[in-house]
Amino acid sequence: MTGSYIARIRGALPTLHPSERRLADTILSFPGEIASYSATELAQLANVSNATVTRFVRRLGYENFDQARQAARANQQTGAAVFRVSASDQGPDAALMAQITQGRQNVENSFAAISLAEIDDLADAILHADRVWIIGFRTARAFAAYLGAQIGQTIPNVTELPIAGQTLAESLTSIRTGDVVIVFALRRTVRQLPAVCRELRNTSARAALISDVLPQTGRDVPSIETELSPKWRLRVQTAAPGPLFNHAAVLTLCHILATRVLERSGSAGRKRLLAIEALHDSMDEI
Repeated sequence: MTGSYIARIRGALPTLHPSERRLADTILSFPGEIASYSATELAQLANVSNATVTRFVRRLGYENFDQARQAARANQQTGAAVFRVSASDQGPDAALMAQITQGRQNVENSFAAISLAEIDDLADAILHADRVWIIGFRTARAFAAYLGAQIGQTIPNVTELPIAGQTLAESLTSIRTGDVVIVFALRRTVRQLPAVCRELRNTSARAALISDVLPQTGRDVPSIETELSPKWRLRVQTAAPGPLFNHAAVLTLCHILATRVLERSGSAGRKRLLAIEALHDSMDEI
């Protein structure tokens, strides 16, 4: 059998013996648990024998349990929420505090590696750019929209990609040398992002990368970073005690960057804000 270990389990379901089916149902309920359990612990959790676990993983095409567990860990590291759900008996109050604590740690650890000088250098580039492009897919789309809205209060030429109803090619052809491109690469990203980054590098626009993807063993930088070759690399931490990544550090970075853009814009930024407020009043919008 081939494919992810979850795909293998689903493909084998019709042919499984009752005890193997019970084991499969247990794993499918919490697919990430196999990454941290031993064969004996998994057998006890599913109320089957160790021999059943051995037969089961071999039926899936793995030589042994350790090989199956490595496959589960690989899926877990990609960031899929279903692989990060655990059968935890932690109470809601303790779980809430764990989330708050992790969010605080993510912010502190991220900004221990991101200097204000780096943020200010990017802020100045944004202020002097012909146009600022902000790219984000999936979860990162929300942060691209937030950063675009905040920066857009200070400068007029901000575009978020992808644009609804348009292909990426229709937008990428408009990016020029004097532009600044901010790319969000947050797990789990889409397959075409490395190709998009390659095209961005060919435009000669200056690029900033905001990412929570760490270099992999045997590779100096992730493929996205290699293709983009960004001038600014802002790496954030998104660790979480639960199935969903904690993006507190991402939002904090967006807030600080937008704030520094406004603060460093001087009178021009304040003049634009005053013009916006005047229109709010005349149109009775807010």
